[in-house]
Amino acid sequence: MKPRSAGDLVRHQGVRMSTTAAPTRSRAHSIHRWIRRGFALWAILSLAWLANSVRTQDVPDGLLRSSKDLRVVDGATALEFEPTKPQGKSALIFICGSGIHPHAYAPLLRPIAETGYPVFAVKLPYRFAPLASHKEEAVDRVRKLIGAHPQVSYWVIAGHSLGGALTARVARSNTASPVAFVLIGTTHPKDDDLSNLNAPFTKVYATNDDIAPVDRVLATKKLLPEHTTWVEIKGGNHSQFGHYGHQLFDGTATITREAQQEIVREVLLRALRMGAA
Repeated sequence: MKPRSAGDLVRHQGVRMSTTAAPTRSRAHSIHRWIRRGFALWAILSLAWLANSVRTQDVPDGLLRSSKDLRVVDGATALEFEPTKPQGKSALIFICGSGIHPHAYAPLLRPIAETGYPVFAVKLPYRFAPLASHKEEAVDRVRKLIGAHPQVSYWVIAGHSLGGALTARVARSNTASPVAFVLIGTTHPKDDDLSNLNAPFTKVYATNDDIAPVDRVLATKKLLPEHTTWVEIKGGNHSQFGHYGHQLFDGTATITREAQQEIVREVLLRALRMGAA
């Protein structure tokens, strides 16, 4: 048998080494593939959870249909409830929360319109208004609604969650007068000092709201006028300000959705009645 040379040994070892490295690389590739699949699955489940949490729930179809006393228009930029016989010269603009369709606020808002006050629920661009330009577009939709209804002499502008933040932005640049503002389930204003404004303000918050926790709501108190009315809803949470699923990280409510919204509705009606005073 011919003895192996040093070169033969190196080549032999090289082949042997390559055959042991291949399974190692294969295992690493397999692990990375499963990590990618796991991340993709997590992302899909997270998006599914988010979509379900903001999905409108338990809203009867009849609330979105017109009647002999109320005209309902589901437009491109707003859901409108317009009484055929308006009560005075007051009207409500309500800015929806991030990802929440105006239909989810119909049980809260339609009864207000049925008392005679026009109500306009502003839709956020792309549902979430993710960019600064989208938020400015939402504010512009409010301005256009005001301009399109010169017969209204007193506006109440309200908003929930991100809608509350946008309401504060409207207040900062408000040129319509008189106007009252209602901020619901929001920690805003954060960057805007509204303390010198003379317009009526109401801040509504819930004790079990873990999206806009009480301590963070009260931390911005100095940025609102001293005459601001503060309304605490004991046992309420963030999600029950509308009719949609339970938002991720929100607290558990200990009162019913109907009870929580009845308090908010009375706050909004009280603000509207101020325009007739």
